[in-house]
Amino acid sequence: MALVHDQTKILEFLELVGRLKHVKRTGWVICDIDDCESIAGHMYRMGMMTFLLTDENNPTKLDRFRCLQIVGDLTPHCGVSPEDKHRQEDEAMQKIAELTDLDRYDMIMQAFEYEKRENKPKKLQEFFTATQGKFNHPYIQDLVKELYRQREEFEKKTLANGHA
Repeated sequence: MALVHDQTKILEFLELVGRLKHVKRTGWVICDIDDCESIAGHMYRMGMMTFLLTDENNPTKLDRFRCLQIVGDLTPHCGVSPEDKHRQEDEAMQKIAELTDLDRYDMIMQAFEYEKRENKPKKLQEFFTATQGKFNHPYIQDLVKELYRQREEFEKKTLANGHA
């Protein structure tokens, strides 16, 4: 009987994931971006970004296979001391902060892609302003610098061609 219940839950989950392929991300809809990314598209790139983390560029050892795990539901019944629970929660918060770096990076990368697609440099500056100085993971900081360099180059090229 439990197997049928598990299969039912799995199908419900997969149906939800399927619906997310068609749900546009609210922030881009508000910014009036035509043909903007879906929630599933965002989730896919976030998942792919975790595979870029290697031993060399990930000194804090953000666990790319468990980025979404949260330790918040530990209880005394789990046999975990209050001190260990606190330590694990602190570690989880650090990992979540680093995961937030990936989410922020995806957001500005997507904004830049829309600016290029519409040939409108700085159209989505608010997303860059909102994330400026908020990246903590060293590897993501390097990616952000490169994105900013490319965005600046795009702006110069576009202005030189008489657009924008």
